[in-house]
Amino acid sequence: MADESPDQRATVADRSPGSPLAWWRRQGLRFRLSAVAVAVLALALALSASVLLSVLDRALMATVDDGTRRQADVVRVAADSGTLTTPITTHDGTIVQVLDARNRITHVTYGADRLVPLLDAAGRARALESGKAVEVDGRPYAVPGFLHVVVLRADRGQTVLAARSISEIRTSLGTAGRVLMVGTPALVVLLAVASWLMIGRTLRPIAALRRGAAEITHTARSRRLPVPASRDEVHHLATTLNDMLARLEEAEQRQRALVSDAAHELRSPLASIRLQLEVALGHPEGQDWQETAEGVLEDTLRLSRLAEDLLALARLDERGGVPARREPVELDEVVRRVVDRYAEARLTVCDPVVVRGDALDLSRVLTNLMDNAVRHTSSKVEVALTADGVLTVTDDGPGIPEQDRERVFNRFTRLDSGRSRDEGGTGLGLAIVRETVRAHGGTVVLEDAAPGLRAVVRLPVSR
Repeated sequence: MADESPDQRATVADRSPGSPLAWWRRQGLRFRLSAVAVAVLALALALSASVLLSVLDRALMATVDDGTRRQADVVRVAADSGTLTTPITTHDGTIVQVLDARNRITHVTYGADRLVPLLDAAGRARALESGKAVEVDGRPYAVPGFLHVVVLRADRGQTVLAARSISEIRTSLGTAGRVLMVGTPALVVLLAVASWLMIGRTLRPIAALRRGAAEITHTARSRRLPVPASRDEVHHLATTLNDMLARLEEAEQRQRALVSDAAHELRSPLASIRLQLEVALGHPEGQDWQETAEGVLEDTLRLSRLAEDLLALARLDERGGVPARREPVELDEVVRRVVDRYAEARLTVCDPVVVRGDALDLSRVLTNLMDNAVRHTSSKVEVALTADGVLTVTDDGPGIPEQDRERVFNRFTRLDSGRSRDEGGTGLGLAIVRETVRAHGGTVVLEDAAPGLRAVVRLPVSR
């Protein structure tokens, strides 16, 4: 524990059962979404209320200060012209004091203090320098609450002090704050209930998907998940999951069919081996052991080829249609090496071609096609590779009827014609060819060669 880093210790602490993060992760998705939504809404409402009160306070104070400044400006004009009256009359309840050059109060509004200015000399100097209203306590001047005082300079050394009470504004702001303090939590609770109900309704299709998935067992593979009518993300999720179930069902059916066919194919050579050995052991005195060994070896080779083909198909299925390697392959060199192993084969055209993929898999494709062609040809097999990535293998054998040319690519396909597994094939060669070619992004088809059959493989060329 002493060697652990702080990050590792924090991770261990988060995973402990008693940590807040572990408790949070144990909660349901509905609870977590509702909690996050309510927290965000509460924070947003709190910030909005704070901003609202701040803006309202600034706006109301600015209105009061502007009105007070206008009234002070009217008094200053009167002071400059010497037309001030005693007492000074104002229409909005503004308190006004006019001081002469010796800081004596000469004119005031009704009820204003005639002896003590609202601001001392230092306060008046600061107010004149800043140009802003100054807040003072009005109680020493027999005015309840606080005042905003505006100071203006007049002619002949006179100074005009104008003030207005802001107690009503403070009372209004306090009332608004109390309303927000009560209304915001109530709104948060209302939004929490609405979020809980809405999120629950939104998650209802997911709960239906969960119940549908729980009902799907190994005995009900063909069932599908319920798809909601709304064209939203849950609808797309259900559709995707149903497509996945269909692919899994198809893969399982193919796997079962492969296992069944493989078991059926294995029974024949095993039964032959067992019969030959039982006969040989039951009548050893009249048995040709050389012939028995050759028969057992032939069946063993058939089992070996079947096992190799099954292993190749299993690897293709395991890779999910992707080649084992994707590297540049000189396909013409692969074709030459494979064709050289067959005496019946003749290479007619072999243009330089480079493709991307696995050289061993591509070699197996051509080998399977060559084995199939050599097994059924009458005299010769022609192989051609053109520069556009088209590989053809042509024999002059009995061919395959047009209605069966697609079916022979299925695994363990039996044909009534001469091209059957009874003549030495495992019935998996063409299936391996198609799966491998598809993994390399190509196609393979069978065509009539009149006479015979032509296998055409098209692979994308690497430029």
